[in-house]
Amino acid sequence: MTEIKCPKCGEVIKIDDVSYAQIVSQVRNAEFSKEIKEMESQFNLNKKREIELLQQQAKAEKEKTLANYQQEIAKLTLEQNKAISELRNALALKEQEIKINEQALKDKYENQLKSKEETISYYKDLKARLSTKMLGESLEQHCQNEFNKLRATAFKDAYFEKDNETVEGHKGDFIFRQNSPEGAEIISIMFEMKNQADTTATKKKNEDFLEKLDKDRTNKKCEYAILVSLLEEDSDLYNSGIVDMSYKYPKMYVIRPQFFIPMITLLRDAALNNLEYKNQVIAYQNQHIDITNFEDKLFDFKDKFGRNYQLASDKFKKAIDEIDKSIAALQKTKENLLSSENNLRLANDKLQDLSVKKLTRGNPTMAQKFAELKDGEKSNS
Repeated sequence: MTEIKCPKCGEVIKIDDVSYAQIVSQVRNAEFSKEIKEMESQFNLNKKREIELLQQQAKAEKEKTLANYQQEIAKLTLEQNKAISELRNALALKEQEIKINEQALKDKYENQLKSKEETISYYKDLKARLSTKMLGESLEQHCQNEFNKLRATAFKDAYFEKDNETVEGHKGDFIFRQNSPEGAEIISIMFEMKNQADTTATKKKNEDFLEKLDKDRTNKKCEYAILVSLLEEDSDLYNSGIVDMSYKYPKMYVIRPQFFIPMITLLRDAALNNLEYKNQVIAYQNQHIDITNFEDKLFDFKDKFGRNYQLASDKFKKAIDEIDKSIAALQKTKENLLSSENNLRLANDKLQDLSVKKLTRGNPTMAQKFAELKDGEKSNS
C-alpha cells in the first residue's frame, strides 16, 4: 500500500500500487502535456520573434540595397547628364566652328571671285580701249610698274630689264636675275608677255608661244621661263592660277598678270633656301677638284718615281753585273796568283835542295873554280 497526502487538506490516503501507478501516470501525463504546451508556446514565441527579427533584417538590407541602387542610379544619371551636356556643348562649339569656317571660306572665295571679276573687268575694259599692239605694250608696262613698286624693298639686289639683245632673230620681253652676296647667280627668269584684243580675228593660244620662249630662255642662259598671258581668257585652266608647263618644256610656267610678283617671289625665295645647298655643292666640287689635283700629282709622282726607279734599277743591275765580272776577274787573278805561289814554292824547294856538290858534280872545271874561291876566302881571313 502507498500513502498519499493531499496538499490542500492534509488528509492521508492509502492506495494500492496499481492505483498509485495510475495516479502517477496521470500526473506525469498532465505535467508533460503542460510542459509540452509551454514549450510549444515558447517555441512559437521564439519563432515569431526570430521571424520578426529576420523580417526586420531583410527589410533593413532591402532598404540599404535599394538606397545603394538609388544612389548608384543617381550617380550614373548625373554622369550621363554631364556627358550629354559636354557632348551637347562640344557639338554646339563644333557647329559654331563649322559655321565660322563656312563663313570665312565663303568670304574668302567671294573676295577671290570679286578680285578676279575686278581683274577681268579691268583687262576687258583695257582691251576694249586699246589696239593689239598697245595691249601688249601696256601689259609689259604693267608688269614693269608692278616690279618697280617693290624694287627698292623686296628686289633691291635683283636685275630686271628689257631683253634688247636679239639672238637667232628672236628676243624675249624681260629678264630677271639675282645673285648671292658672293656673286653667284641663284636664279634667272626669261619673261614673255602676251595679250590680244577681243576683236582680233585670229585668236592665239598660250602654247603657240612656248617653243619661242624656251629658245629665248636657252639663248640667254636663263633657268626659268614664264609666259605672262591674257590669252584664252575663258580658260578654267589658266584662270585657276599658276600653270606648270614643265611636261612640255623644263621649268616653264604660264601665269596671269596678277601672279607676276608672287611668282617671282616664290621662285626667288625657293632659290635662296637652296643657296646653302648650292654652296655645299660648290664646296664639294672644290674639294673634288682638290682631290683630283692631288690624285693627278700623286699619279705623276708615281709615274716619275717609277721611271727613276727603273733607271736606278737598270744601273744597279749593270753595277751588279760589273761587280760580278770584277769578282770573276779577281777570282781568276787569285787562281793565277795561287798557281804562281805554288811554282815559287817548288822553285824555292829546288833552290833549297841545290848545293855546290850538286852543281860541280860531273863538272871538274866548276869544281876547281869553287875550290879556288874557297881557298881565297880562307887566305883573306
